[in-house]
Amino acid sequence: MLDTTAIILAITALFSFLNYRFIKLPTTIGVMVISLAISVVLLALQYAGFDGVTHQAQTFIQHVDFDEVVMKGMLSLLLFAGALHVNINDLLERKWAIGLMATIGVLLTTFIVGFVSFYIFAAFGFSIPLIYCLLFGSLIAPTDPIAVLGILKQAKAPKSLEIKITGESLFNDGIAVVVFVVLLGIAQGGEDVSVGHIALVFAEEAIGGVVYGLVLGYLGYKMLTWVDNYQVEILITLALVVSGYTLAGHIHVSGPLAIVVAGLMIGNKGRMFAMSDTSREHLDTFWELVDEILNAVLFVLIGIEVLALAFDHMTLAVGFVLIPIILLARLASTTFLLGALRLKETLTRHAEWILTWGGLRGAISVALALALPAGDIRDTILTVTYIVVVFSILVQGLTLGKLIQVLIKKP
Repeated sequence: MLDTTAIILAITALFSFLNYRFIKLPTTIGVMVISLAISVVLLALQYAGFDGVTHQAQTFIQHVDFDEVVMKGMLSLLLFAGALHVNINDLLERKWAIGLMATIGVLLTTFIVGFVSFYIFAAFGFSIPLIYCLLFGSLIAPTDPIAVLGILKQAKAPKSLEIKITGESLFNDGIAVVVFVVLLGIAQGGEDVSVGHIALVFAEEAIGGVVYGLVLGYLGYKMLTWVDNYQVEILITLALVVSGYTLAGHIHVSGPLAIVVAGLMIGNKGRMFAMSDTSREHLDTFWELVDEILNAVLFVLIGIEVLALAFDHMTLAVGFVLIPIILLARLASTTFLLGALRLKETLTRHAEWILTWGGLRGAISVALALALPAGDIRDTILTVTYIVVVFSILVQGLTLGKLIQVLIKKP
Protein backbone atom coordinates (compact mmCIF):
# COMPACT_ATOMS: atom_id res chain seq x y z
CA MET A 1 0.00 0.00 0.00
CA LEU A 2 2.84 2.41 0.88
CA ASP A 3 4.59 1.64 -2.42
CA THR A 4 1.37 2.28 -4.35
CA THR A 5 0.80 5.59 -2.57
CA ALA A 6 4.40 6.67 -3.22
CA ILE A 7 4.11 5.90 -6.95
CA ILE A 8 0.78 7.74 -7.29
CA LEU A 9 2.13 10.82 -5.47
CA ALA A 10 5.26 10.83 -7.66
CA ILE A 11 3.16 10.58 -10.83
CA THR A 12 0.83 13.34 -9.62
CA ALA A 13 3.74 15.66 -8.80
CA LEU A 14 5.34 15.03 -12.21
CA PHE A 15 2.10 15.61 -14.12
CA SER A 16 1.35 18.76 -12.10
CA PHE A 17 4.83 20.07 -12.97
CA LEU A 18 4.37 19.30 -16.68
CA ASN A 19 0.96 20.94 -16.72
CA TYR A 20 2.21 24.06 -14.92
CA ARG A 21 5.26 24.43 -17.16
CA PHE A 22 3.86 23.51 -20.57
CA ILE A 23 0.11 22.88 -20.83
CA LYS A 24 -1.17 25.52 -18.40
CA LEU A 25 -4.67 24.12 -17.96
CA PRO A 26 -6.46 24.20 -14.58
CA THR A 27 -4.46 21.75 -12.46
CA THR A 28 -7.15 19.10 -12.08
CA ILE A 29 -8.01 19.05 -15.78
CA GLY A 30 -4.37 19.32 -16.84
CA VAL A 31 -3.13 16.31 -14.85
CA MET A 32 -6.09 14.29 -16.08
CA VAL A 33 -5.31 15.17 -19.72
CA ILE A 34 -1.70 14.05 -19.28
CA SER A 35 -2.58 10.81 -17.49
CA LEU A 36 -5.29 10.03 -20.04
CA ALA A 37 -2.93 10.72 -22.96
CA ILE A 38 -0.24 8.45 -21.51
CA SER A 39 -2.83 5.73 -20.87
CA VAL A 40 -4.01 5.92 -24.49
CA VAL A 41 -0.40 5.65 -25.69
CA LEU A 42 0.12 2.56 -23.51
CA LEU A 43 -3.04 0.97 -24.94
CA ALA A 44 -1.87 1.76 -28.46
CA LEU A 45 1.46 0.07 -27.72
CA GLN A 46 -0.43 -2.96 -26.44
CA TYR A 47 -2.41 -3.24 -29.67
CA ALA A 48 0.85 -2.89 -31.61
CA GLY A 49 2.29 -5.89 -29.77
CA PHE A 50 4.47 -4.02 -27.26
CA ASP A 51 2.47 -4.95 -24.20
CA GLY A 52 5.18 -5.32 -21.53
CA VAL A 53 4.94 -1.84 -20.02
CA THR A 54 1.17 -1.71 -20.53
CA HIS A 55 0.72 -4.98 -18.69
CA GLN A 56 2.75 -3.70 -15.76
CA ALA A 57 0.71 -0.49 -15.67
CA GLN A 58 -2.57 -2.45 -15.77
CA THR A 59 -1.38 -4.69 -12.95
CA PHE A 60 -0.56 -1.61 -10.90
CA ILE A 61 -4.00 -0.04 -11.54
CA GLN A 62 -5.76 -3.25 -10.55
CA HIS A 63 -4.14 -2.98 -7.12
CA VAL A 64 -5.72 0.47 -6.61
CA ASP A 65 -9.23 0.09 -5.18
CA PHE A 66 -10.75 3.22 -6.73
CA ASP A 67 -14.06 2.83 -4.90
CA GLU A 68 -12.28 2.42 -1.56
CA VAL A 69 -9.90 5.32 -2.22
CA VAL A 70 -12.66 7.74 -3.23
CA MET A 71 -15.68 6.79 -1.14
CA LYS A 72 -13.88 5.82 2.07
CA GLY A 73 -10.71 7.86 1.73
CA MET A 74 -10.84 11.12 -0.19
CA LEU A 75 -14.54 12.02 -0.30
CA SER A 76 -14.93 13.11 3.31
CA LEU A 77 -11.82 15.30 3.17
CA LEU A 78 -12.82 16.90 -0.13
CA LEU A 79 -16.38 17.59 0.99
CA PHE A 80 -15.23 19.15 4.26
CA ALA A 81 -12.65 21.30 2.46
CA GLY A 82 -15.31 22.41 -0.01
CA ALA A 83 -17.89 23.24 2.65
CA LEU A 84 -15.40 25.03 4.92
CA HIS A 85 -15.35 28.23 2.86
CA VAL A 86 -18.99 28.36 1.77
CA ASN A 87 -20.94 31.19 3.35
CA ILE A 88 -23.97 29.61 4.96
CA ASN A 89 -25.97 32.84 4.54
CA ASP A 90 -25.45 32.64 0.77
CA LEU A 91 -26.73 29.05 0.85
CA LEU A 92 -29.76 30.03 2.91
CA GLU A 93 -30.61 32.84 0.48
CA ARG A 94 -30.78 30.23 -2.30
CA LYS A 95 -31.98 27.33 -0.17
CA TRP A 96 -34.96 26.50 -2.37
CA ALA A 97 -32.95 26.29 -5.59
CA ILE A 98 -30.14 24.29 -3.98
CA GLY A 99 -32.50 22.04 -2.01
CA LEU A 100 -34.72 21.24 -4.98
CA MET A 101 -31.83 20.57 -7.37
CA ALA A 102 -30.00 18.41 -4.83
CA THR A 103 -33.07 16.27 -4.07
CA ILE A 104 -35.84 16.42 -6.66
CA GLY A 105 -33.26 17.12 -9.38
CA VAL A 106 -31.28 14.00 -8.48
CA LEU A 107 -34.44 11.87 -8.46
CA LEU A 108 -35.67 13.26 -11.78
CA THR A 109 -32.29 12.68 -13.42
CA THR A 110 -32.10 9.18 -11.94
CA PHE A 111 -35.41 8.09 -13.40
CA ILE A 112 -35.14 9.90 -16.75
CA VAL A 113 -31.66 8.53 -17.43
CA GLY A 114 -32.58 5.13 -15.97
CA PHE A 115 -35.62 4.53 -18.16
CA VAL A 116 -34.13 5.99 -21.35
CA SER A 117 -30.84 4.10 -20.91
CA PHE A 118 -32.79 0.85 -20.52
CA TYR A 119 -33.99 1.20 -24.11
CA ILE A 120 -30.64 2.54 -25.38
CA PHE A 121 -28.76 -0.44 -23.94
CA ALA A 122 -31.33 -2.82 -25.44
CA ALA A 123 -31.07 -1.15 -28.85
CA PHE A 124 -27.31 -1.87 -28.88
CA GLY A 125 -27.76 -5.48 -27.83
CA PHE A 126 -27.01 -5.16 -24.10
CA SER A 127 -29.33 -6.97 -21.71
CA ILE A 128 -29.23 -4.63 -18.70
CA PRO A 129 -32.15 -5.04 -16.23
CA LEU A 130 -34.17 -1.91 -15.52
CA ILE A 131 -33.06 -1.76 -11.87
CA TYR A 132 -29.41 -1.59 -12.99
CA CYS A 133 -30.30 1.15 -15.48
CA LEU A 134 -31.84 3.07 -12.59
CA LEU A 135 -28.63 2.47 -10.64
CA PHE A 136 -26.76 3.95 -13.59
CA GLY A 137 -29.10 6.94 -13.46
CA SER A 138 -28.42 7.45 -9.75
CA LEU A 139 -24.64 7.21 -10.00
CA ILE A 140 -24.49 9.61 -12.96
CA ALA A 141 -26.87 12.13 -11.33
CA PRO A 142 -24.50 13.82 -8.81
CA THR A 143 -22.46 16.76 -10.06
CA ASP A 144 -18.83 17.38 -9.13
CA PRO A 145 -17.70 20.85 -7.99
CA ILE A 146 -13.97 20.09 -8.10
CA ALA A 147 -13.11 21.06 -11.66
CA VAL A 148 -15.75 23.72 -12.20
CA LEU A 149 -15.29 26.19 -9.33
CA GLY A 150 -12.04 27.70 -10.59
CA ILE A 151 -13.53 28.05 -14.07
CA LEU A 152 -16.59 29.83 -12.68
CA LYS A 153 -14.40 32.37 -10.89
CA GLN A 154 -12.19 32.95 -13.94
CA ALA A 155 -15.28 33.49 -16.09
CA LYS A 156 -16.67 35.94 -13.51
CA ALA A 157 -19.90 33.99 -13.21
CA PRO A 158 -22.70 35.69 -11.25
CA LYS A 159 -22.36 34.93 -7.56
CA SER A 160 -25.87 33.47 -7.40
CA LEU A 161 -24.98 30.87 -10.06
CA GLU A 162 -21.68 30.03 -8.40
CA ILE A 163 -23.42 29.44 -5.08
CA LYS A 164 -26.14 27.31 -6.71
CA ILE A 165 -23.62 25.05 -8.44
CA THR A 166 -21.42 24.81 -5.35
CA GLY A 167 -24.28 24.18 -2.93
CA GLU A 168 -25.98 21.66 -5.18
CA SER A 169 -22.74 19.76 -5.75
CA LEU A 170 -21.98 19.57 -2.04
CA PHE A 171 -25.40 18.20 -1.12
CA ASN A 172 -26.40 16.12 -4.15
CA ASP A 173 -23.43 13.79 -3.64
CA GLY A 174 -24.96 12.63 -0.35
CA ILE A 175 -28.48 12.37 -1.77
CA ALA A 176 -27.32 10.43 -4.83
CA VAL A 177 -25.35 7.99 -2.67
CA VAL A 178 -28.48 7.36 -0.57
CA VAL A 179 -30.56 6.73 -3.71
CA PHE A 180 -27.83 4.44 -5.05
CA VAL A 181 -27.70 2.43 -1.80
CA VAL A 182 -31.50 1.98 -1.76
CA LEU A 183 -31.59 0.85 -5.41
CA LEU A 184 -28.60 -1.45 -4.94
CA GLY A 185 -30.36 -3.15 -2.02
CA ILE A 186 -33.40 -3.73 -4.25
CA ALA A 187 -31.22 -5.03 -7.10
CA GLN A 188 -29.54 -7.54 -4.80
CA GLY A 189 -32.87 -8.71 -3.42
CA GLY A 190 -32.13 -7.75 0.16
CA GLU A 191 -34.47 -4.78 0.49
CA ASP A 192 -38.21 -4.45 0.87
CA VAL A 193 -39.49 -2.62 -2.23
CA SER A 194 -42.51 -1.05 -0.52
CA VAL A 195 -42.81 2.73 -0.68
CA GLY A 196 -42.90 2.93 3.11
CA HIS A 197 -39.67 1.00 3.57
CA ILE A 198 -37.85 2.96 0.88
CA ALA A 199 -39.00 6.23 2.45
CA LEU A 200 -37.85 5.02 5.87
CA VAL A 201 -34.37 4.07 4.59
CA PHE A 202 -34.08 7.36 2.74
CA ALA A 203 -35.10 9.33 5.83
CA GLU A 204 -32.73 7.37 8.05
CA GLU A 205 -29.78 7.97 5.75
CA ALA A 206 -30.49 11.55 4.66
CA ILE A 207 -32.16 13.14 7.68
CA GLY A 208 -30.01 11.06 10.02
CA GLY A 209 -26.92 12.28 8.18
CA VAL A 210 -27.91 15.93 8.57
CA VAL A 211 -28.68 15.54 12.28
CA TYR A 212 -25.48 13.60 12.87
CA GLY A 213 -23.55 16.32 11.00
CA LEU A 214 -25.05 18.99 13.26
CA VAL A 215 -23.93 17.01 16.31
CA LEU A 216 -20.43 16.54 14.87
CA GLY A 217 -20.15 20.20 13.95
CA TYR A 218 -21.33 21.36 17.38
CA LEU A 219 -18.90 19.06 19.22
CA GLY A 220 -16.07 20.25 16.99
CA TYR A 221 -17.05 23.88 17.57
CA LYS A 222 -17.13 23.47 21.35
CA MET A 223 -13.71 21.80 21.37
CA LEU A 224 -12.30 24.63 19.26
CA THR A 225 -13.58 27.22 21.75
CA TRP A 226 -11.57 25.57 24.54
CA VAL A 227 -8.16 25.75 22.87
CA ASP A 228 -6.03 28.39 21.19
CA ASN A 229 -3.37 26.36 19.43
CA TYR A 230 -3.57 25.95 15.69
CA GLN A 231 -1.86 22.53 15.65
CA VAL A 232 -4.48 21.15 18.04
CA GLU A 233 -7.33 22.89 16.21
CA ILE A 234 -6.28 21.46 12.84
CA LEU A 235 -5.99 18.01 14.42
CA ILE A 236 -9.51 18.37 15.85
CA THR A 237 -10.99 19.15 12.42
CA LEU A 238 -9.04 16.32 10.78
CA ALA A 239 -10.23 13.82 13.39
CA LEU A 240 -13.78 15.13 13.09
CA VAL A 241 -13.78 14.45 9.35
CA VAL A 242 -12.06 11.06 9.24
CA SER A 243 -13.50 9.54 12.42
CA GLY A 244 -16.92 11.14 11.96
CA TYR A 245 -17.24 9.84 8.40
CA THR A 246 -16.18 6.34 9.44
CA LEU A 247 -18.68 6.26 12.31
CA ALA A 248 -21.46 7.40 9.96
CA GLY A 249 -21.06 4.17 8.02
CA HIS A 250 -21.43 2.09 11.18
CA ILE A 251 -24.61 3.86 12.35
CA HIS A 252 -26.11 3.81 8.83
CA VAL A 253 -26.47 7.52 8.17
CA SER A 254 -25.17 9.47 5.18
CA GLY A 255 -21.51 10.27 5.75
CA PRO A 256 -21.28 12.77 2.85
CA LEU A 257 -24.25 14.80 4.13
CA ALA A 258 -22.92 14.69 7.69
CA ILE A 259 -19.49 15.98 6.68
CA VAL A 260 -20.95 18.78 4.53
CA VAL A 261 -23.14 19.96 7.43
CA ALA A 262 -20.24 19.71 9.90
CA GLY A 263 -17.99 21.58 7.46
CA LEU A 264 -20.51 24.39 7.12
CA MET A 265 -20.76 24.71 10.90
CA ILE A 266 -17.00 24.76 11.46
CA GLY A 267 -16.44 27.03 8.46
CA ASN A 268 -18.98 29.62 9.55
CA LYS A 269 -19.45 29.40 13.31
CA GLY A 270 -16.12 27.80 14.24
CA ARG A 271 -13.87 30.00 12.10
CA MET A 272 -15.66 33.16 13.20
CA PHE A 273 -16.19 32.63 16.92
CA ALA A 274 -13.80 29.89 18.06
CA MET A 275 -10.46 30.75 16.45
CA SER A 276 -7.83 33.42 16.57
CA ASP A 277 -6.63 35.03 13.35
CA THR A 278 -3.47 32.89 13.47
CA SER A 279 -5.44 29.65 13.89
CA ARG A 280 -7.86 30.63 11.14
CA GLU A 281 -5.01 31.35 8.71
CA HIS A 282 -3.28 28.05 9.42
CA LEU A 283 -6.53 26.08 9.25
CA ASP A 284 -7.44 27.63 5.88
CA THR A 285 -3.97 26.95 4.49
CA PHE A 286 -4.02 23.34 5.67
CA TRP A 287 -7.41 22.50 4.15
CA GLU A 288 -6.65 24.35 0.93
CA LEU A 289 -3.51 22.23 0.54
CA VAL A 290 -5.45 19.03 1.33
CA ASP A 291 -8.04 20.03 -1.25
CA GLU A 292 -5.48 20.80 -3.97
CA ILE A 293 -3.35 17.70 -3.39
CA LEU A 294 -6.26 15.25 -3.21
CA ASN A 295 -7.92 16.78 -6.27
CA ALA A 296 -4.73 16.38 -8.29
CA VAL A 297 -4.29 12.77 -7.17
CA LEU A 298 -7.94 12.01 -7.86
CA PHE A 299 -7.85 13.32 -11.43
CA VAL A 300 -4.65 11.44 -12.16
CA LEU A 301 -6.42 8.26 -11.00
CA ILE A 302 -9.38 9.05 -13.27
CA GLY A 303 -7.02 9.43 -16.21
CA ILE A 304 -5.15 6.16 -15.66
CA GLU A 305 -8.29 4.19 -14.77
CA VAL A 306 -8.84 3.78 -18.53
CA LEU A 307 -6.18 1.05 -18.43
CA ALA A 308 -8.45 -1.09 -16.24
CA LEU A 309 -11.52 -0.85 -18.47
CA ALA A 310 -12.69 -3.18 -21.20
CA PHE A 311 -13.59 -1.10 -24.26
CA ASP A 312 -15.33 -2.32 -27.39
CA HIS A 313 -17.00 -0.46 -30.22
CA MET A 314 -20.57 -1.14 -29.01
CA THR A 315 -19.89 0.07 -25.47
CA LEU A 316 -18.20 3.19 -26.84
CA ALA A 317 -21.22 3.80 -29.05
CA VAL A 318 -23.61 3.50 -26.09
CA GLY A 319 -21.47 5.90 -24.07
CA PHE A 320 -21.47 8.57 -26.76
CA VAL A 321 -25.22 8.17 -27.36
CA LEU A 322 -25.95 8.55 -23.64
CA ILE A 323 -23.91 11.75 -23.25
CA PRO A 324 -26.59 13.98 -24.88
CA ILE A 325 -29.33 11.95 -23.14
CA ILE A 326 -27.79 12.72 -19.73
CA LEU A 327 -27.37 16.39 -20.62
CA LEU A 328 -30.99 16.60 -21.78
CA ALA A 329 -32.16 14.91 -18.58
CA ARG A 330 -30.18 17.46 -16.57
CA LEU A 331 -31.63 20.30 -18.68
CA ALA A 332 -35.19 19.00 -18.31
CA SER A 333 -34.98 18.65 -14.53
CA THR A 334 -33.21 22.00 -14.11
CA THR A 335 -35.65 23.84 -16.38
CA PHE A 336 -38.63 22.35 -14.56
CA LEU A 337 -37.31 23.24 -11.10
CA LEU A 338 -36.08 26.72 -12.02
CA GLY A 339 -39.37 27.38 -13.81
CA ALA A 340 -41.19 26.75 -10.56
CA LEU A 341 -38.72 28.95 -8.65
CA ARG A 342 -39.14 31.85 -11.07
CA LEU A 343 -42.70 32.24 -9.77
CA LYS A 344 -41.28 33.53 -6.46
CA GLU A 345 -37.79 34.89 -7.19
CA THR A 346 -35.68 36.44 -9.94
CA LEU A 347 -33.05 34.13 -11.40
CA THR A 348 -30.00 34.73 -13.58
CA ARG A 349 -30.78 34.81 -17.30
CA HIS A 350 -30.08 31.46 -19.04
CA ALA A 351 -29.40 29.87 -15.63
CA GLU A 352 -30.75 26.47 -16.71
CA TRP A 353 -28.27 26.24 -19.61
CA ILE A 354 -25.29 27.18 -17.46
CA LEU A 355 -26.36 24.84 -14.65
CA THR A 356 -26.79 22.03 -17.18
CA TRP A 357 -23.39 22.48 -18.83
CA GLY A 358 -21.76 23.23 -15.47
CA GLY A 359 -23.10 20.04 -13.89
CA LEU A 360 -19.87 18.09 -14.34
CA ARG A 361 -19.70 14.40 -13.47
CA GLY A 362 -16.61 13.18 -11.68
CA ALA A 363 -14.91 10.59 -9.51
CA ILE A 364 -17.96 9.78 -7.37
CA SER A 365 -19.79 8.43 -10.43
CA VAL A 366 -16.85 6.15 -11.31
CA ALA A 367 -16.50 5.01 -7.68
CA LEU A 368 -20.20 4.13 -7.42
CA ALA A 369 -20.04 2.21 -10.70
CA LEU A 370 -17.16 0.19 -9.25
CA ALA A 371 -19.33 -0.57 -6.20
CA LEU A 372 -21.77 -2.55 -8.36
CA PRO A 373 -21.60 -6.36 -8.13
CA ALA A 374 -18.78 -7.74 -10.30
CA GLY A 375 -19.82 -9.08 -13.68
CA ASP A 376 -20.57 -8.11 -17.27
CA ILE A 377 -23.29 -5.64 -16.25
CA ARG A 378 -20.90 -3.74 -14.00
CA ASP A 379 -18.18 -3.73 -16.66
CA THR A 380 -20.58 -2.25 -19.22
CA ILE A 381 -21.98 0.39 -16.85
CA LEU A 382 -18.49 1.27 -15.61
CA THR A 383 -17.13 1.82 -19.11
CA VAL A 384 -20.14 3.95 -20.13
CA THR A 385 -19.83 5.94 -16.89
CA TYR A 386 -16.16 6.56 -17.58
CA ILE A 387 -16.90 7.85 -21.08
CA VAL A 388 -19.50 10.27 -19.70
CA VAL A 389 -17.18 11.48 -16.93
CA VAL A 390 -14.23 12.10 -19.27
CA PHE A 391 -16.44 14.02 -21.72
CA SER A 392 -17.92 16.00 -18.85
CA ILE A 393 -14.58 17.06 -17.38
CA LEU A 394 -12.69 17.70 -20.61
CA VAL A 395 -15.36 19.11 -22.93
CA GLN A 396 -17.82 20.74 -20.52
CA GLY A 397 -15.12 21.81 -18.08
CA LEU A 398 -12.95 23.51 -20.71
CA THR A 399 -15.85 25.27 -22.48
CA LEU A 400 -17.97 26.33 -19.50
CA GLY A 401 -16.19 29.65 -19.03
CA LYS A 402 -16.80 30.65 -22.66
CA LEU A 403 -20.45 29.56 -22.45
CA ILE A 404 -20.99 31.72 -19.36
CA GLN A 405 -19.43 34.74 -21.04
CA VAL A 406 -21.59 34.28 -24.15
CA LEU A 407 -24.90 33.63 -22.36
CA ILE A 408 -24.56 36.27 -19.65
CA LYS A 409 -23.78 38.96 -22.27
CA LYS A 410 -26.48 37.70 -24.63
CA PRO A 411 -29.63 39.85 -24.53
